[in-house]
Amino acid sequence: MSVSLGEILAHPALAAADPVVHPQGADTAAQPVRWVHSSEVLDIAPLLRGGELLLCGGITLATATPARRADYVRELAQRGIAALAIETGGVLPEVPPAMLETAEEYGLPVVELRKVVPFVGVMQAINSILVSESAGHLHQADAATRAMAAELAHGASLDKILAVLADITGSAVRLVSPWGVDLGSAVPETATDDDGADGSAQAEVPAGAAELPGEPLPPAAPDAPSVPDAPAGTLMGVDIPVRGVLMGRLEVRVPQGGDTALAQVAGERAVDILGLALLQHTPPGLHAQAGAELMRAVLTSAPEWRLEQLAPGAGFPADSPLVVAAVHAAAPQELRGAIEAFLSAGRIPSAAYLDDAELVVMASLPDTETAGARRGLVESLQGLEGNHDAVISVGPLADGVARAAWSLAEARRALEVRQVRRRNASPRRRPPAHGLVVVDADDVSVESLALTGMTASAREAFVNHHLRAVLQHDAQRQSQLLETLHVWLDSGCNTAQSARELHLERQSMHHRLQRIFELCGGDPRGTGKLAALHLAVRMADLP
Repeated sequence: MSVSLGEILAHPALAAADPVVHPQGADTAAQPVRWVHSSEVLDIAPLLRGGELLLCGGITLATATPARRADYVRELAQRGIAALAIETGGVLPEVPPAMLETAEEYGLPVVELRKVVPFVGVMQAINSILVSESAGHLHQADAATRAMAAELAHGASLDKILAVLADITGSAVRLVSPWGVDLGSAVPETATDDDGADGSAQAEVPAGAAELPGEPLPPAAPDAPSVPDAPAGTLMGVDIPVRGVLMGRLEVRVPQGGDTALAQVAGERAVDILGLALLQHTPPGLHAQAGAELMRAVLTSAPEWRLEQLAPGAGFPADSPLVVAAVHAAAPQELRGAIEAFLSAGRIPSAAYLDDAELVVMASLPDTETAGARRGLVESLQGLEGNHDAVISVGPLADGVARAAWSLAEARRALEVRQVRRRNASPRRRPPAHGLVVVDADDVSVESLALTGMTASAREAFVNHHLRAVLQHDAQRQSQLLETLHVWLDSGCNTAQSARELHLERQSMHHRLQRIFELCGGDPRGTGKLAALHLAVRMADLP
């Protein structure tokens, strides 16, 4: 069985910290924990896998802004950690209420540790238990994989192969195509014995019902072919790619009280066997294989001749203009389907590839009025159907497949610049934290040039030369002159528009500008200093 959050909090090593769980009444017994980790780094989320209990001493949180704390909680919740434990009473007297509200909004349990305990001792004590538990899961999962391989070697059907996995995990399993079509299913023998040979107690799960491991099952639709009294459980999903092409999705419905950790490990271990089984039963089309091979070549910066060799088979003329987008999403496969459906409806040749947690999409553009077509693509992506929590960064126009890797690199760099801007912007100008956000890499081409063409020390020297007095004024008086100057320059020196964006009276805006001009050596309009000042402002936030 999995080790639950409740069991870990009751362990003497952590119980000594007098833990209190927020929100009150949270079901800690139903929350499995995969590992215990400790870190004060606020950007830790990308380094986690999900399922961790994260211990935090509160040192960095004590000095972080409310917005940064909210981002910290949101990022951890989206990563799927089991809980966040924060030590209070020292530099952080209590867990900030705003953090608790954000955590409750995203469904992340927060554990307040009201007494000091050695985190190293806690991790050693708990992780030793988890390692033993994990070893048992791996042994069972490997046994299932060997049995599934034996069934596959004897030409068994998908249902029979899945039955092995169902028996090992004690869970109903189903294999569906990327479009939600049933490819095979099985229930454990115990369920078949209890509910009849037809396995009628297995509830049908709508395709795409869960994109994140551990998400609770939604209520069945009235017309769903399921038994009204089907037991509650947890739906876990694992994607099955074949040669880079998504061929199916394994869905494991763990019954209430079942071992979700075993189901997850066994499902992940079964990916290769199920991929081979799908290859036998439903091999991917040549076009899909060619698209996946081309995208792999782009991601690995393959030689130009190789890209031009692969492009025609994937529907891309070698010299056709194109753009590449980098997509970071909470549910990348769901968003991939929406993007591919949109591009297909517009008859836009495209290829997509999921590389770890990043979705990369390449789209061909017409040879005429290419810039307008790209602008229309960026605008259309903002209206994608569905409720998506993602950031889509569209790279600059590339004049052929040989430049696709460059377009992707610029799209990724635009995501980095957006993160920097989010951290440094005032609350009223900060980009949204969730929902669908589309970023145009052309909008941050100045920052991209500075990051690639100048060293960090050269950027710092340039910024200090032009903005030292403004930066010192902001630091000493907690003013926002740099942000004001940034908005004013980006607006084309339009004072009225800048005042509206900053929510200032025009007179207040004029006063701020006058102070900025005094600190910068005069009004830059009509002088060569204007461009240099704008460049310095755009670089001021860069690392």
